[in-house]
Amino acid sequence: MDRLEYFKNLLEKSPNNPMLNYSLALEYYKLGNYQKTVEYMTAYLSLKEDEGAGYRVLAQCYEELGEYQKAIEALQEGIQKATKHNHPSMVEEFKTWIERLQHLQSF
Repeated sequence: MDRLEYFKNLLEKSPNNPMLNYSLALEYYKLGNYQKTVEYMTAYLSLKEDEGAGYRVLAQCYEELGEYQKAIEALQEGIQKATKHNHPSMVEEFKTWIERLQHLQSF
């Protein structure tokens, strides 16, 4: 059984387990299935307060899907969480990323 099937089976038994949603999101991300990654990362973020890394993955997916505004919104949320959890380098990374996305949106 591959990792994707493993996590899907576990999640069927425990659908509100945040870490299983996170793990499944990362497996889909590795496969380049950004829609499924968004689905499971969003579920994870609704179940558990994240310190910022989950928002990075979510923003990467939205960017890959060409949904720049949604990527910006994910990064803005990530900035709030990263600030709360004292991750200043992540805050700066996200701010720079937002500027780049805003530039892309203007084209």
